Parts: sequence; C-alpha cells; structure tokens
Amino acid sequence: MAEPPERDPFPEFRLDSDAGATFVLESKGKWWHAGFHLTTAIVGPTILTLPYAFRGLGWGLGFLCLTVLGCVTFYSYYLMSKVLEHCEKAGRRHIRFRELAADVLGSGWMFYFVIFIQTAINTGVGIGAILLAGECLKIMYENLSPNGSLKLYEFIEMVTVVMIVLSQLPSFHSLRHINFASLLLCLGYTFLMVGACINAGLSKNAPPRDYSLEPSGSSRVFSAFTSISIIAAIFGNGILPEIQATLAPPATGKMVKGLLMCYTVAFLTFYSAAVSGYWVFGNNSNSNILKSLMPDEGPSLAPTIVLGLAVVFVLLQLLAIGLVSHSYALFFHFHGVEVAFFLRLQNRFIHKLRMRSWKNNQLM
Repeated sequence: MAEPPERDPFPEFRLDSDAGATFVLESKGKWWHAGFHLTTAIVGPTILTLPYAFRGLGWGLGFLCLTVLGCVTFYSYYLMSKVLEHCEKAGRRHIRFRELAADVLGSGWMFYFVIFIQTAINTGVGIGAILLAGECLKIMYENLSPNGSLKLYEFIEMVTVVMIVLSQLPSFHSLRHINFASLLLCLGYTFLMVGACINAGLSKNAPPRDYSLEPSGSSRVFSAFTSISIIAAIFGNGILPEIQATLAPPATGKMVKGLLMCYTVAFLTFYSAAVSGYWVFGNNSNSNILKSLMPDEGPSLAPTIVLGLAVVFVLLQLLAIGLVSHSYALFFHFHGVEVAFFLRLQNRFIHKLRMRSWKNNQLM
C-alpha cells in the first residue's frame, strides 16, 4: 500500500524570498562586521546604569555578578553560533531566532512563542531608543535655550522622522558603517563619563563616599535582585542568528571572532563605567550617572562641554540602536509573521488536497 504524503514540518522555512530574507541575506559580511553589529546590539547607554547596579551589590558582589554574567552570556552566544553552523552544514540555514527554536524545539507553539518574545523585546528597544533620544535632544535644547517653547513630544516626533528615513537602508549588511560608528560612540561617551567621574572624585566638590548597603535585610535583597536584573539585561542580544546570517560563507569561526571583539569592547566599557561611577558616588549613585554628575542642587561636577558631548554621543548611538531594532522588527517580524501565518494555512490546505487525492487513488 502506498504511504500517505508526509507533511513538511517547516514549510515556512522553504520560502525562497520574503522581506526578512531579502533584508538579511546579503551575506557579504566579514567577522569584524559581525563584531560591529553585536556591539550595537549589546553595548548601549545602559552602561550608564552600572554604578547604580553596583549600589545594590557592593564592590565584591558587583564585580562577581558582572564577570559571571558576562562569561555565561558569552558562552551561550558561542554555543548558539555553533548550533547555527551545524544546522547550516546539515542543509538547514536559519536566519531568524524563531526558525532555530522551531528546528530545535519543534515547529508547533514554540514557533509563535519565540515570535512573541522576540518581537516584544525588539519593539520595546526601538520605542525606548526613540524616547531616550528625544529626551537627550530636549536636554540639549534646554541648555541652549532655557526659555524655549518646544516640548518633549516634538523632539520624539523629530527622532521618529529620522528613524523612518534611515530605516530605508536596503539590507542589514548595509548597517555595518552605522554600527561601526555606534561602537566608536559608545567608547566615546564611556571614556568621557569615566573622565568626568575621576575629575569629580578628585575635585573639592567631591560628594561624600559611602559604600554601605541597605540597612534592612528585605531592602538589601530587593536591591540585590534589581541590580542583578540590570546586569543580566545589559548583556542581552535578541538578533544573533540574523547577524550570523550576514556573514559571507563559510561562516565557520567568524562569529566567534565577532563575539570576542564585542565582549572586549563590552568589558572595557562596562568595568570602567561601573568602577569610576561607583567609586565617586557610592550608594548615592543615580540610575543615570550623567544625572549624578549634574545634580539639581549645587554646581555641576564636570565641565559642561564634556557632559554636553557625552549627551550628543548617547543621542547618536540611540539613533543607531533604534535603527537596528526598527529595521529588524519591520522586516523580520511584522512581515515574517504574516508570511508564516498564510503559509501555514496554505500548507494545511495543500496537505488536505494531497490526502484526498491519495485516498481517491486507494479506492480506485
């Protein structure tokens, strides 16, 4: 007896061309291009919250958590890159997280679960980047024109228009120059902030230093978990398969070099920002170290030109981060979900037709 036709378990992965594939599958990148993309995805203005994270842990636990979480996430990304290489050698190239998850965990509900989580993360990052960039513009505007009439929402609209224009770039690979500039910008504002903190710590207006933790046990536990969550989130990266897909074949070993570049920049910036900020402000560290350097009362603890330049660098990198997140969300999720949904319906319809034809042949 003839066997019934088998259903393809991953029909949506056989699509030769869709918007997401067109966006990412310009596979011409070098390993340092992957390093640029990874650095933009991981190293961002959240660096400025690290002194606040140390505030809830202290010196010892702060260093321990930053080091352990850095090593754990690096190893996780390393393993993921190896799995992607293995799947590609087996003839199953994955350019999206959800495809990898469906291949490893099954193509049922996990496929849409990963879509939901990844879309939420990247959309949130994109929206947050626009809001923070608008706030940076407002800070600059208020310093230049204290009596100006422009409101925050108007700066957010300006940033949104810029994002829309920049998101017309044709491929993920074409973002490599912008992401290289992002790498330089994160180094720039980190070193400016570190220099400003050292200057503040050595000046006559240096704030009193107190490195003690919360007095009550419950508050100490809550602060510790908050700090750990900040450090864990700061290493997050939701687009590693998409970045690896931009590498020119053969991709073997290139992603590891890109990860090493990214984590070299990450540890250089993370440790310097955390140590210098916490050294100066201790348990009075603000959630944004720039606000600690510009207190509401009293003189600024750093030269205005240095702080202004740091804000400009933060603003420009937020544009790069928002561009990556918006472009990714547009091409990989909003179109990809639509394609996957209709392809699944189409696949079910074709499968029923094949089954009906097979049954008719059996009766004949």
